[in-house]
Amino acid sequence: MTALVIAEHDNASIKGATLNTVTAAAACGGDVHVLVAGHNAGAAAAAAAQIAGVSKVIHADGEGFAHGLAENIAAQVLAIASNYSHILFPATAGGKNVAPRVAAKLDVAQISDITKVVSADTFERPIYAGNAIATVQSADATKVITVRTTGFDAAGQGGSAAVETVAAASGNGKSAYLGSEIAKNDRPELTAAKIIVSGGRALGSSEKFSEVMTPLADKLGAAIGASRAAVDAGYAPNDLQVGQTGKIVAPQLYIAAGISGAIQHLAGMKDSKVIVAINKDPEAPIFSVADYGLEADLFTAVPELVSKL
Repeated sequence: MTALVIAEHDNASIKGATLNTVTAAAACGGDVHVLVAGHNAGAAAAAAAQIAGVSKVIHADGEGFAHGLAENIAAQVLAIASNYSHILFPATAGGKNVAPRVAAKLDVAQISDITKVVSADTFERPIYAGNAIATVQSADATKVITVRTTGFDAAGQGGSAAVETVAAASGNGKSAYLGSEIAKNDRPELTAAKIIVSGGRALGSSEKFSEVMTPLADKLGAAIGASRAAVDAGYAPNDLQVGQTGKIVAPQLYIAAGISGAIQHLAGMKDSKVIVAINKDPEAPIFSVADYGLEADLFTAVPELVSKL
């Protein structure tokens, strides 16, 4: 029994979500292999070899992998899939793009968003926006799994896996990379940040959102997040949305200012280690998950917090 982890990388280094996925793969039992499919990605393959618990890195290098095109990555996974009992992807935008293609081609049921490995064929995953946990068992010969990375610790360093180079598989040629529009952000990426400060609809405008939240984020070296209501109102861009329909985060510290705590928002951040809520409504649902709650006007409390820091 061997598990294959599909690495997320930038052709130079391995992204953090891969480390959590390796931990999940190890819990399935047996050896753990990592596939690094990229273009001039030797450095990423070498980095993958140093992950603790990884016994082999499979390095496929081709121009078609340069931009992570899902069809091409899926073709590469399918080329080696017969060697593995488990194929695991991080439950990120990239992983969720490739995994269903692989599961469909293998004619197996995808097991999505697992948070715990009970045994080699049994897993736990959240349902109903995290209000219930389903235990699912798969009889498929190959388990195709996406891993909610906040449910697993990151694998450490210190490994010395062998790197095996394989021929790059080609996709079906029906899709091509044309370009990317990437949001520029000098702050830590939301899903990898140790501290996140999030603002809600109570901030009232995009100007107030920036005026109140930016100084606090600067003081703490934090990433900035937003509730869906704030994003829908145009106060913050889509890529800052935290929640079931946004990004799932679990930082060391999560500060929520002016966020009432709708169920879909709580599903995206309730695994944070320490949660601080600032809201003038004492009945706000966010207080039910907060470790520290401050019933106050955020326009007074947040600048005061910044001055104290």
